[in-house]
Amino acid sequence: MQEMMVLMFNVLSLLSHVSALDACPKCGSIDVPYPLSTAYDCGDPRYRIYCNNGKLEFLSAEGLYYEILSITPSTYKLVISPPQVPQNMCYSSDLSVGGLSLDDNLPFNISGRNTVMLLNCSDSILLSPMNCSSNSVCRLFEEVREGSGCKGTLCCHYLKDVSMNAHRIRVRVGGCTAYTSVVDMMPEEPIDSWNYGVELQWIPRA
Repeated sequence: MQEMMVLMFNVLSLLSHVSALDACPKCGSIDVPYPLSTAYDCGDPRYRIYCNNGKLEFLSAEGLYYEILSITPSTYKLVISPPQVPQNMCYSSDLSVGGLSLDDNLPFNISGRNTVMLLNCSDSILLSPMNCSSNSVCRLFEEVREGSGCKGTLCCHYLKDVSMNAHRIRVRVGGCTAYTSVVDMMPEEPIDSWNYGVELQWIPRA
């Protein structure tokens, strides 16, 4: 009987230990739901994100960190901050690495709810199916302080969908030098209420 009690205690301890390994602690004000992992002793390391000085961040394939603004575990999605576009200039802070790029070997991709605005583009962009007209929502972005340096340049917008590269938003010198993104764009809403960010989704753990 005593041996059975010891065995049950050991099993319960093991289960408790495994459960504890599954849960990563909150980072700043954001909960870190399983399988996302901020350390090797919690979550699933394949779903690695980073807690740096109380700020939750996502690491791109090019080695740049993007702040995580929110996580919605019920839909397997998180939103990262778009790159900064310096005031009075028209280039993204990640221009030097060609924009946002995800490692296609990891279980993350860019969702189809992002309206991407490309700014300061070359004329070759006009051959694309993007909306580069005077009615493009990118013209509205040029009216806010961050986008003011791009005013008067050629810009376009498109809705990221599954037919496009789900692991990259590309910018480059000679193409478009800046971009931003809005999740669930509603053009009729005030610009300062837009949900700026790039929504990523992760593949549920099997």
